[in-house]
Amino acid sequence: MDKKKVFNLPNCLTMARILAAPFIVLLLYFEMWFQFKFGSYFAFGLYFLACVTDYFDGKIAREQNTITNLGKFLDPLADKLLIGSALIMLVRLGPGWGVPAWVVIIIICRELAVTGMRAIAAEMGEVVAADRLGKLKTLTQSLSVGFLIFHYPLFGWDPRPTGIVLLYIALVLTVVSGGHYLYNFYKKWIGTSEG
Repeated sequence: MDKKKVFNLPNCLTMARILAAPFIVLLLYFEMWFQFKFGSYFAFGLYFLACVTDYFDGKIAREQNTITNLGKFLDPLADKLLIGSALIMLVRLGPGWGVPAWVVIIIICRELAVTGMRAIAAEMGEVVAADRLGKLKTLTQSLSVGFLIFHYPLFGWDPRPTGIVLLYIALVLTVVSGGHYLYNFYKKWIGTSEG
């Protein structure tokens, strides 16, 4: 594979989003270990920057015509790693952060199922890119996680209720979009092979 295609700007932005995930987890651990209130603020800042790269990597790839199969694979994977690791940490921080474990389990199970489906499709020579419903799911998840990471009231406004409402909306979209991906995969690949 051509290194220039692998390390083009959109793919590098996507990889930066993947690398941001462990640092966000570490900052949230500072919050838990040391009761360091600013840990969540720094985590939110890094999380926000990572989410911004999600917008620009796709935009740049389309404008420069540098869309690659690797990028199509890495982009949703980066979202899953970033959001999944943040959600697990929010559960770890305790009930006061308002993230139920069962919601995170459903979200992560869906992501694993769709990632597995994508791996099977890749073996068949097909890259399954995110569709509109999947992108809406990711946007809603990203917003909910952002509000929940920020956590503390600011100027009398508490971001947690907004984050929790968005989390449940994201849960519904997660299940529906996951079912949509799996149904389309079955219809296109499995159904065809049976026929």
